[in-house]
Amino acid sequence: MSPAAHQTSGTLEASPASLAGKVLFITGASRGIGEAIALRAARDGGRIAVIGKTDQPHPKLKGTVHTACRAIEEAGGEALACIADIRDEEAVERSVKAAVERFGGIDILVNNAAAISLTTTADTPMKRFDLMHALNVRGPFLCSRKCLPFLVKSANPHILNLSPPPRLKPEWFSGHLAYTMSKYGLSLFTLGLAHELAPCGIAVNSLWPRTIIATAAVENHFGPEMLKRCRYPAIVADAAHTILTRLSREFTGRFCIDEELLRETGIRDFSGYAVEAGKKPMLDLYIDPETV
Repeated sequence: MSPAAHQTSGTLEASPASLAGKVLFITGASRGIGEAIALRAARDGGRIAVIGKTDQPHPKLKGTVHTACRAIEEAGGEALACIADIRDEEAVERSVKAAVERFGGIDILVNNAAAISLTTTADTPMKRFDLMHALNVRGPFLCSRKCLPFLVKSANPHILNLSPPPRLKPEWFSGHLAYTMSKYGLSLFTLGLAHELAPCGIAVNSLWPRTIIATAAVENHFGPEMLKRCRYPAIVADAAHTILTRLSREFTGRFCIDEELLRETGIRDFSGYAVEAGKKPMLDLYIDPETV
């Protein structure tokens, strides 16, 4: 690893296209999109606090905090395993403290951890409703509060939320109202926090995939046939990288779609991200087919 990767957070003048030496605090980084974002940063020589609940192998979920850390280190980054439930304020505080003690600060917060249940109002138990709102809204709010004292010291601080553009179309709410309320809650958080933190130079943006992404949630809820029409998490990670390497004072309050961002960088062929070649990817929720 280059010497730059060991400099103190906030002091490194990395190139605009690099996360070398940057400290990322990523929730839900044991697998899926969170792990992919971590691995993309690791290839630059980034330093990642991996926040997750999975300490030991899970019968239905691939990967743990520890396997993610090993993958990050193999990719060229540094990793810190933080076993934490983002609903637990003390656990989040411990994780933030551990990241700062290990790496010297925090430059980037990625609020990725989430819960999903695509069920109607009648079929959504209150326990599931509470879980989605706790993980999808309260958790990002909590993590942001705890990271703010360190983000404000960074040379190019970013908060990235995984949530959709907040367009009010009734058909995007009905059928899975509780879930949509929680994800739109996070989008409104982006909207408000970006304006609130603009004077501090902290960027706050949202990112959402154009198509369904191959994650454990998709595999467990919809099965292997749906996976064939997915893209790999790497497309979201590559899009996140383009956001997190931009100047925070110049790029904030945006609601980004992964493919649109990558097209801006000159990419036109997305076939390499497809789980199965030749299968047309299925559009994700909250993506209007008339605009893509």
